Amino acid sequence: MASDLLRRFPFGYWWPSLPDLLEDFPVDLRMPVGEHMLRIEESETDGVYQLKAELPGVDPDKDITISVGDGVLTVQAERAEEKKEKQRSEFRYGSFTRSVRLPAGVREEEVTAVYDQGVLTVRAPIGEAGKPARKVEITRGG
Repeated sequence: MASDLLRRFPFGYWWPSLPDLLEDFPVDLRMPVGEHMLRIEESETDGVYQLKAELPGVDPDKDITISVGDGVLTVQAERAEEKKEKQRSEFRYGSFTRSVRLPAGVREEEVTAVYDQGVLTVRAPIGEAGKPARKVEITRGG
């Protein structure tokens, strides 16, 4: 019996289980229970930053919230589980959230969003980036 287990799971005796492995992960970096990470695509074309997020089965009028500020774009969504009898489901329900740092120069006040066929597309024009960094001279105290 033990040899069968060892053949099927050769690392099972010394490799930690996933929950044990994640137990020491910093608490402030973990996703809250019940929240899932949104899958996204980011691109930048012709001076426009674009983020696409997969959000099938949600109502954009009541289930999606988008906020932008201090150079960070945050998308939050909620997908309620249908109350149907299922033998098996791999769908994700609950809260979804994703925050991304925007490129320098994004004009936050001009961000737009469109939801079409389960995909949320957020666009933001990119203006001129801030002033370039300058060298700071060091003086000696004395």
